[in-house]
Amino acid sequence: MALAGVRVIELAGLAPAPFCGMILADFGAKVIRVDRTKVAMAMDTQARGKRSVAINLKSPEGVAVLKRLCIQSDVVLEPFRKGVMEKLGLGPEELLKENPRLIYARLTGYGQSGAYAKAAGHDINYLAMSGLLSMLGRSHEKPYAPLNLLADFAGGGLTCALGVVLALLERTRSGIGQVVDTSMVEGAAYVGSFVWKSRSIGMWNNSRGENMLDSGAPFYDTYQTSDGKYMAVGAIEAQFYNQLIHGLGLDAANLPPQMSFSDWPVLRQIFTKQFATKTQEEWGRVFDGKDACVTPVLSLDEVISHPHNQERASFHRDAQGEVTPSPAPVLSRTPADPCLTRDPLIGEHTRPVLEEFGFKLAEVDQLLSAGIIECNVAKARL
Repeated sequence: MALAGVRVIELAGLAPAPFCGMILADFGAKVIRVDRTKVAMAMDTQARGKRSVAINLKSPEGVAVLKRLCIQSDVVLEPFRKGVMEKLGLGPEELLKENPRLIYARLTGYGQSGAYAKAAGHDINYLAMSGLLSMLGRSHEKPYAPLNLLADFAGGGLTCALGVVLALLERTRSGIGQVVDTSMVEGAAYVGSFVWKSRSIGMWNNSRGENMLDSGAPFYDTYQTSDGKYMAVGAIEAQFYNQLIHGLGLDAANLPPQMSFSDWPVLRQIFTKQFATKTQEEWGRVFDGKDACVTPVLSLDEVISHPHNQERASFHRDAQGEVTPSPAPVLSRTPADPCLTRDPLIGEHTRPVLEEFGFKLAEVDQLLSAGIIECNVAKARL
């Protein structure tokens, strides 16, 4: 796979960092998640392809163990607020002295500098600070956060993974590592660059929820069907819009012009009434094969059964039998591995990983008896 041979130490965290680690693991990196000791259950739901070691980082000995792992790795991925790793003596300055080739990836809400660098926050806060939250929402309603996707995952985990891969690529030329400072505020804003860049062409001249791409246009919205499900409509261009009108069984001569902003409420009422006359499945048959940009709104469980998704294996079932997206993008020569094995238990791989990194058997046993590390191999076999 593309990242085969790359060693990654991922400090256990929530949501964005585990996603970044999962991406790297999906494409072949050996990702080792460092968990705390005396923890009953991992909060990482994106752990496929990873191994777990459990280390007590409240002890100097545990910190020393982690340091040995870090300086023998290609990437360190840490999700803590500014200063936490420095207090442990494991900041980038210390580790890069020991391993100048190390890629030190830091994934935080506000970045490593600035007035908010040490402030707490969640996706909605980072999205708010990025400017994008002000654009999201229906007309005459308050801004709403579209799940915790834009900042945590697009601007956070995915952007950080891109930074890691860029740094690894640059290292092939310079032989030197570097720090990847991923701010979820900046990452989300960067993902949303189109919003800033398209203001000059009038894309967002109207209030929130009243523009073409923010649910303002009746031809770019969702509509309920007779069985309580929904269809998504994105018929922006004239040729697609004409197919939409034809599929709905409407006569364009009896409708207001597509781009007549003042008539959009009337068009929406007409579309709403028409979509309510058939089930989602019936509308699917109407629009399949037509370039009308009309598709069913599938649930998380339905996606795996759609013929197109089945043909491309876009989704698969994991070891627990749950539907999950397959890794993307698809590489022709070195594709990712969806990894159908179950997620690791906390400390499941502590002993083999430490031995792989040069720890002697007696040393591992001593760390185990002292409570510096935990091994849960027996539990994993049950």
